[in-house]
Amino acid sequence: MNFKQLELYFISELSSLYGEEEAKQLFYLVVEHVCGWNRGKLLTCSTESPDPGQMTAYESILVGLRQGRPVQHILAEAWFYGLKFKVSGAVLIPRPETEELIEWILETVNQTEDQVSSILDIGTGSGCIAITLKKNLENLAVTALDVSADALQIARENAMNNEVALNFIQTDILTYSSPIKYDLIVSNPPYITETERAEMHQNVLQFEPHLALFVSNENPLVFYKGIADFALLNLQPKGKLFFEINEYLGQETVDMLKDKGFINIVLKKDMQGKDRMISCTL
Repeated sequence: MNFKQLELYFISELSSLYGEEEAKQLFYLVVEHVCGWNRGKLLTCSTESPDPGQMTAYESILVGLRQGRPVQHILAEAWFYGLKFKVSGAVLIPRPETEELIEWILETVNQTEDQVSSILDIGTGSGCIAITLKKNLENLAVTALDVSADALQIARENAMNNEVALNFIQTDILTYSSPIKYDLIVSNPPYITETERAEMHQNVLQFEPHLALFVSNENPLVFYKGIADFALLNLQPKGKLFFEINEYLGQETVDMLKDKGFINIVLKKDMQGKDRMISCTL
């Protein structure tokens, strides 16, 4: 079997679960992981055949994909903002909309007249936000906080692999008291309600950590309220707070922040036109 035939085989095996176009994209991602080839290289080498070791790897990956396992978990890696991150079932897979949050923060920091020297990322998971900010803002002190010891172990490995130095804190932000003040706090906390759970793809429900995903229908802003209260005590004067948010709770989140006394509140849509991010100032 040559690579062109292997591509057709992948698509035929996965189209019913993922759709033809996504199955094709999955094949390209797997080829890059196994062989180190981009699409151009794959096109020029389409009549070549994988060696036995490569074929074993493709067959093993295909088994996992048929089971609905996220390809990032099978490959144990995901790309985010041009950086490679180790992922596992202990952390959320980094998502493209979070890259838009990173872009907004970088633009804000680079344009602000007030110097930013310290950042806290709450609920860091894989560390993708904290590590990416540190990689692009090398002179800033960046701290990554999470309640999960397993998540922080992944984040530490990702920081080492991406050659950045971070401070790590394991704690529950809803009960944490800190003497330190930060210039900027960012968080992508759990925000999916139990009602929305029924609409989610099974590979998310089965393979990604519910601790990082779900909140109750009765108190969907529990983490946003807790983090906002923490920020009131732990942001420097004129400090910035950034959130990734539930697209259905944008106005409720804005109102909550306004009630707590934050100013310059901006609700921002993502590239798909969904309310996805909020920034505000103390």
